[in-house]
Amino acid sequence: MAGVLRMREAAAPGRSGTARGALVRLVLVRLAASFAVLWGAVTATFVLLQVMPGSTADVLLARSSVTPAIRARLVAEYGLDDPLPVQYLTYLGRIARGEFGESYVLRRPVWDEIAAQLPDTLLLVATTLLVTVVVSVLAGLLSVNRRAWVRSLFAAAESLVVALPPFWLGLLLLTVFSFTLHWFPAIGSSSPAGLVLPTVALAAGPAAVVAGVLREGLLRAMEEPFVVTARARGIGEAALRLRHVLRHALLPVTTLLGWIAGSLIGGAVIIEIVFSRQGIGRLALSAVANKDMPVVVAVVLVTAVAFVLLTITVDILTWVIDPRTRDAGR
Repeated sequence: MAGVLRMREAAAPGRSGTARGALVRLVLVRLAASFAVLWGAVTATFVLLQVMPGSTADVLLARSSVTPAIRARLVAEYGLDDPLPVQYLTYLGRIARGEFGESYVLRRPVWDEIAAQLPDTLLLVATTLLVTVVVSVLAGLLSVNRRAWVRSLFAAAESLVVALPPFWLGLLLLTVFSFTLHWFPAIGSSSPAGLVLPTVALAAGPAAVVAGVLREGLLRAMEEPFVVTARARGIGEAALRLRHVLRHALLPVTTLLGWIAGSLIGGAVIIEIVFSRQGIGRLALSAVANKDMPVVVAVVLVTAVAFVLLTITVDILTWVIDPRTRDAGR
């Protein structure tokens, strides 16, 4: 027996090193795939802006009356008369160097505009994720009940919330809690109180979806043999769900939350418009409407990088939560 224990202790550092190596390989593979995602995002943006109606030169001139000579000089300065393959390669080269120049419309450095608008959007996304996690975990734990009517009631409420379009829910919240009850600021407020209604409107749908997925995972975990063993040891029902059952149900929820987090920056566009909030979503919408390519590309790149980082984080969390994925990764 002593010999077996010594062999296990000697093997433990090797297993730990193997696990760390597998995690490093996982991150490196995801980073390599991320470059393809970023390239696809910026390439799609270039193509879409090229096929959109309207001329970039008209945007640069702000519809002002200029002589043909001035217009031709401006077109040559920005390379708008170059063949599309040349424009594309030049465009990729500037992105690789992090050079986005000035906004065509705002006449300010692109990164200054991004830096001014991004914190508001990140704050809205962070509070939305926090509310989504808290509400979905509470709803999932409370609805895991042996009585079928309790689960049906929660499921019906979740279906109703998911069916509500975010912009309609935002308008409803404004009508009730701002214009009628005057509990929260109506529009354009940067105070903590002004963040409540946009967060609720943006988090309602994701929270309902995650709560349903979590409940199904909890119900499956409650049927596992370890639950019978834990109950036989005298563990209370609340401790059983929090300490044992919840962890087994977190894997699909973690993956889903990663996807939701990556899509929230895009979903924030509607909420920022409804509540007249500053943010990267409104900036992107205005830039697309005006064919302001430097701003559009910067916003797409920032969003794509955020999505890639969240995806890698979810993969790492999945690797940590479920040991089975480590064997699959090898």
